[in-house]
Amino acid sequence: MPESAAAAPLPAPEAVHIGIVSISDRASTGVYEDKGLPALQDWLTRALHNPITFEARLIPDEQATISATLIELVDAGCSLVLTTGGTGPALRDVTPEATLAVAHKEMPGFGEQMRQISLAFVPTAILSRQVAVVRDRSLIINLPGQPKAIAETLEGLRRDDGTHAVPGIFAAVPYCIDLIGGPYLETRASVCKAFRPKTAQRPARPD
Repeated sequence: MPESAAAAPLPAPEAVHIGIVSISDRASTGVYEDKGLPALQDWLTRALHNPITFEARLIPDEQATISATLIELVDAGCSLVLTTGGTGPALRDVTPEATLAVAHKEMPGFGEQMRQISLAFVPTAILSRQVAVVRDRSLIINLPGQPKAIAETLEGLRRDDGTHAVPGIFAAVPYCIDLIGGPYLETRASVCKAFRPKTAQRPARPD
């Protein structure tokens, strides 16, 4: 192989449009500072090589408002929409219902894995009702409400040597987005290594 071909640089990562939604009655009315949106933006910026345009929303626990916001973000071209908050059993927790109401396909494996990760920390993880769905060419995932839990859910549980004991859900997100016709997400392996079948992989970009 000619030296020039071997040294050819990789093409720039594809740009991606991501919706992030924090759902809280009190945060949306200014009773306390929202920490969900900064946590989501920080983690995604660290995890992806792709240039990201964020569409951020801070809204109350109103089912119709949540559903309308998700539809708006999908229609705006967000390939991935992540929500935080409103997934417990309390009367005002309606994020899963609002998400399922706009679904074209349900992706139950994401919710199952999120609860498995959280159960390593707290037994009340069984009270969590997070769901994930596909709408058009967008993947929508409900995440926990606390920044620490958001990172643990996305990234997974690590052993002392840094290897993964339990994979985080984000390892499966890029290939899911491939399958529904979205952009090719390139993760930084030091944060979260995406899994794809060999036939779906492109040359890896160094961290």
